[in-house]
Amino acid sequence: MNLAPDLSTPALPAFTRKLCERADLAARLAALPRPIIFTNGVFDVLHRGHVSYLAQARALAGEAGSLIVALNTDASAKRLGKGPDRPLNAEADRAMVIAALESVSLVTWFDEDTPLELITELRPDVLVKGGDYDMALLAEAKVVQAYGGVAMTIAFVDGYSTTALVKKIRSVR
Repeated sequence: MNLAPDLSTPALPAFTRKLCERADLAARLAALPRPIIFTNGVFDVLHRGHVSYLAQARALAGEAGSLIVALNTDASAKRLGKGPDRPLNAEADRAMVIAALESVSLVTWFDEDTPLELITELRPDVLVKGGDYDMALLAEAKVVQAYGGVAMTIAFVDGYSTTALVKKIRSVR
């Protein structure tokens, strides 16, 4: 028996275990410590605003809880109207980058325009969005509140957005 590691095929990083197909979500969710905090977005080009926001969202779960991040698929992101070339990074790449963050417990994705159906399935304890959203207008917030969950915003970090970053990069020609 050869116990030497096969160096020609490196093992996948441990964070890839955070990636979860939608069909497996119920079982994976049941194994996660509560409270379950849920957020979603495109997270196209990860920046300071994103990582600050996700760390703050995770902190809402306390020492033991979990943060689930649902990413818009490429098709869903394109329908948001951010431009014909967006997202810049493919959904698989965005998912890997988000999964690598310490603050994130699980990453999944949704193809619909909003995560309403996914939130209805998962029933997170807390729905979190950035401060640029009005929770009173979001159907997702109403669903979470209807079953006794909390819907809240985290203050928006001014000066950080993927759209602004893309404009800046394009202007440096």
